[in-house]
Amino acid sequence: MATCCPRSRPISTEYSAFQAQYVNLVDETDILSALRKQVDQVVDEWMRIDPQTSLVRHAPYTWSLREVVGHCNDAERIFGYRALRIARNDKTELPGFEENDYVRNADFDNCQWRDLIDEFHALRRANILLLSNVPDSAWTLDGICSTNRVTVHALAYIMVGHVRHHANIIRDRIKQASPVMA
Repeated sequence: MATCCPRSRPISTEYSAFQAQYVNLVDETDILSALRKQVDQVVDEWMRIDPQTSLVRHAPYTWSLREVVGHCNDAERIFGYRALRIARNDKTELPGFEENDYVRNADFDNCQWRDLIDEFHALRRANILLLSNVPDSAWTLDGICSTNRVTVHALAYIMVGHVRHHANIIRDRIKQASPVMA
């Protein structure tokens, strides 16, 4: 199977302008190492958050921390599915998803905080295994997701950048709520 992933950042033609906000948060060139390092880092951070705090909605945000992590789980699952389909050279156009509808219909606030974190850990580990085992040639394959071209290579960066984006928001919200904890 795969011997390694690309050791360079994806170029701008591998992802959409919207997805650039996530890709631009990733400086690493060894994306598999970044995926591995990030899962441990964010799980450790999120486990330190009190379950009651995870239910708080900090203005101006409308989602609780549980909903943010639940959203990360939904997106991780979708990004992994997209990477799988594209890595298998499936040329079927894949739809987008409306994150607010997903969160509204998931009832994440009634999920256990620890379960949401465990789910993220499992999803990320599954995506790491998927990406670790795709053939080298699959990294450059592309597909259409949400009407935009994207490669497997870019999707790996989007996974890291998307979680980094939301982990930064969670960190900022915790700091604002309790500056002493930061």
